[in-house]
Order: sequence, then structure tokens, then C-alpha cells
Amino acid sequence: MKVLVIGNGGREHALAWKLARSPKVHRVYVAPGNGGTASHGHLENLPLTEPEALADFAESEKIGLTVVGPEAPLSAGVVDVFRSRGLRIFGPSRAAARLESSKAYAKEFMQRHGIPTAHYATFTDAREAHAYLDRVGAPIVVKADGLAAGKGVVVATTLAQAHEAVDFMLVDNTLGVQHNEGGARVVIEECLQGEEASFIVLVDGTHVLPLASSQDHKRLLDGDEGPNTGGMGAYSPAPVVTPNVHARVMHEVIQPTVDGMARDGVPFTGFLYAGLMIDADGHPRTLEFNTRMGDPETQPILMRLKSDLFDVLMHATDGTLDQVELQWDRRVALGVVMASAGYPLQPRKGDAITGLPEEADDAMVFHAGTQRDGSTLRTSGGRVLCVTALGDNVRLAQQRAYEVLRGIHFDGAQYRRDIGHRAIRR
Repeated sequence: MKVLVIGNGGREHALAWKLARSPKVHRVYVAPGNGGTASHGHLENLPLTEPEALADFAESEKIGLTVVGPEAPLSAGVVDVFRSRGLRIFGPSRAAARLESSKAYAKEFMQRHGIPTAHYATFTDAREAHAYLDRVGAPIVVKADGLAAGKGVVVATTLAQAHEAVDFMLVDNTLGVQHNEGGARVVIEECLQGEEASFIVLVDGTHVLPLASSQDHKRLLDGDEGPNTGGMGAYSPAPVVTPNVHARVMHEVIQPTVDGMARDGVPFTGFLYAGLMIDADGHPRTLEFNTRMGDPETQPILMRLKSDLFDVLMHATDGTLDQVELQWDRRVALGVVMASAGYPLQPRKGDAITGLPEEADDAMVFHAGTQRDGSTLRTSGGRVLCVTALGDNVRLAQQRAYEVLRGIHFDGAQYRRDIGHRAIRR
């Protein structure tokens, strides 16, 4: 069968790579893809991004399954277009994708359905937001309401940082936020304490199937310093998600979200990602929802998945996820992101990439911001590669990933040297 993956990042490379390993799949198209998907034997890039053009291609090529990777096409309604033509696609409708595309909508939803989250206030007027900040003080979290490629959250440790973030989001739009209806808006919320984890599940509208837990590193620099990014690395499983925490998340966060969306008349299908803060007593609170798999969490999660992803997603689109039991590699998977010079605010493009290794049983380099320039591979975005490896424990997976990474070069490469440090400390 032919499969279409929509997107061009590391998450989409990992999805396409995993789907291509199914014996039931003979060709995976990636739209628009990147330099890594362009050079993989069973993958083929497709220079399309518009929902109608993608649906036309799926019809003409008799695509058996389409999987949506990033948030932008979801919020643009690509799933609605495909479903209107009777095409099989895995992802949420445009209305359901508002759980991610609007932080304000998500917070209101959580409050309405009793899902644990931080206290918050929403503002469209910069003066009112600044006055609120002066009243509540720091630390505080400032979030852009619209899509911002993972960079629309500022954890401000000082009032000066918080005021600057409000101006970035409401006045200057320095972060390039895609505003929702009504224009620029910010959500300001209390700064929760604890340890973060990523909890991703598949939803078929009714049934929920959890994936392996994971934890990513949002900050640019070692020791969780520097600005927030789209993610500088991740590993799976996350030790902070104990069996007790897992049960609580399913009972207090995931199932109420799926049930709440159904009650609101917006049934959810697709990947549902809950970004969690877990306190010292194991109480989870929801930082945010994403309506797709995380990046870079997808890379280590799919490295560990032993089940046939194509089969799983066919069940998900048939509404029969309750018939699936996932099989996982017992080893830890850890991925380190290599980012371009200037990331996250002004990423440089066009640097030549050398030293990429062959795929190995225990290591894989997933491409994100890469493109082919004749025989040369060059950087084309902020996050360039995710070097992902398996090991019997976190330390061994970390050592293997950095061993592979040290052979890869492009000018100005940035990467953290401590991915997985929280799990190693535990």
C-alpha cells in the first residue's frame, strides 16, 4: 500500500522511516519532505503543501493512509478536506486542533472539564498584561495564543523578562506567531514546579492507546539554561512517569480530555500530546496540549516501537484501537538535536553537512532542517538533525548518541551535551 506523510521535519522523517519498515507498505511519500527523506530508498518527497493539492494527489495515487505530522496543516483543516473526499487520514479536525492552535481555548477547555492545570489569565491589550504582571510578579509563564513552532512560551524568571515577552508577542510579534481570530493574544499563567514529561497517546475518537513516555529538553543550553526552543533532545522512557503517575495521567488528564471533546461536539482523533509538570508527590498538571506527536520525542519513541506502525494507524482510523497492544524495545532511546548557528531566533541556512553515518541497528540520524543541493546536503532550518540511539540504560544510550554525533559536522552547529541528565541523576 502507498502512504503519505505530511510535513518536513524530524518527526515526519521518523514517521515515514517507521511506516516504510512495514511489510504492507511499498512506498511512503513525504510532503514536502527534507534532505533526509529525499535520499531514503523507500521514501519519496512530494513538493506539495496545500490541503486540496495533497488530497488530489492522494486520490490520483490511491494513497491508502495519510498521516499528518506538524500542527500547521492540522490548523489549516487538511483532515477536514481529506475526510470530505472519503480519504483515510489520521489526525484531528481543524476544530479539534484548536487544543494546540489556541492556548486560550485549551485553558478554557481544561478549566471547564476539571483537568488539572496552572492558574491563568488571558490578555489582548499589552497595557493590561503589563499591569497584571506587576501585580503577580515573577517567576511567571507567558504564552502566545497562536502557533509559534514550539517557541511561543517564555518561562520568565524576572519581571523584565516577562514584560519583554509580552511585547514580543502582543506588540512586535518577534516570534512570528500565527495569530488566531481576534488578533494577538497572550496567556499568562503561574509557573509550576516539578519535572516535565511528555505523555502522547493515539485516539480514535473513543479509544485511547498510550505510547511510551518521554521527556524533552526545551532550553537551548546545558543545565536547562538559555531560551526555550522547539526541543534540543529527548529520551524514552521518562523515569518520572512511574506506573502510579501513568495511571493518574490517564484518569485525570487524558480520558477527561477525550470525553470532554466528545461532549463539546468535537470528537478527537489523532495523536494527543499532553505536556505535563509532575510535582514531588506525583501529581500531574497539564502545561499544554499538542494535537500531534512531539518533535524531538517522536524520534526516540519510534526507535523503541517494535509494533508495525502502519497496522496501528489503520486500527486508529477504523476506530478499533481497543484491539491493539503495543510492543516496545526494553532499551532506552535518546536523541540529541543538532541546531544551526543563530537558532532559535535567527537560524542560519546553507551550511554544508558532512560525516553522516549509515543507518545502524542501534542508531539513526533523523533529518529536520536539511535540503539537497546537488550532491551536497545543506542546513535549511533551525533544528537540523536528531541523532538518536538505543542503549541498555540512559547513560549508554547517551554515550552512543554522542559517539555518532561527534562524526557529523556543519559550521556553527549547536547542541547540548547533557541530554538525559535528569534520568541519569535519578
